[in-house]
Amino acid sequence: MANYYDIDDVLAEQEFLPVLFQQGAEGVGLFDSGDDANEVEAGAKVELPFCLARDLHVRGVVAIDVPPYFRKVSRTRKEIEADAAHVDLRSRCQYFYELGLKIAPLAGDKSIGPFLLVAFQTRYKEVLVKAHTAASAVASKHLTLLTNEEVKLCKAGQSSTAAFKK
Repeated sequence: MANYYDIDDVLAEQEFLPVLFQQGAEGVGLFDSGDDANEVEAGAKVELPFCLARDLHVRGVVAIDVPPYFRKVSRTRKEIEADAAHVDLRSRCQYFYELGLKIAPLAGDKSIGPFLLVAFQTRYKEVLVKAHTAASAVASKHLTLLTNEEVKLCKAGQSSTAAFKK
């Protein structure tokens, strides 16, 4: 359940996930854009916001399919293993870490947690270095690669550097 007072938590739960309907559902045809009827057949694959997918998964209506960037064999994992600091995670998911932590227990994939930890540890070092040393032009280019969580860390580092210089 999203923290009602945390806008980032609410927005993280609005990220879309691929799901597979285990049973048919009537009155929800808008979920399946390729269907003019107002129902979704069992076996249909659609994308739903995490908050809805989680609730339907708990009720056994859908099975959550892990997004491509969290899968065990994925381009994102290979890129992070090669050079985590320069991977554009924002284009994959603005709330990469938060969503990963929410998906892991539902998907039953125990490799997501360690993957998120390695990615965060590696990128954290680079975020702090850039926050304390980078010129504004380099910093703004670097910010476009960062997730919302990392942007907050970077801005906190920049403000602490500015306060230290006073």
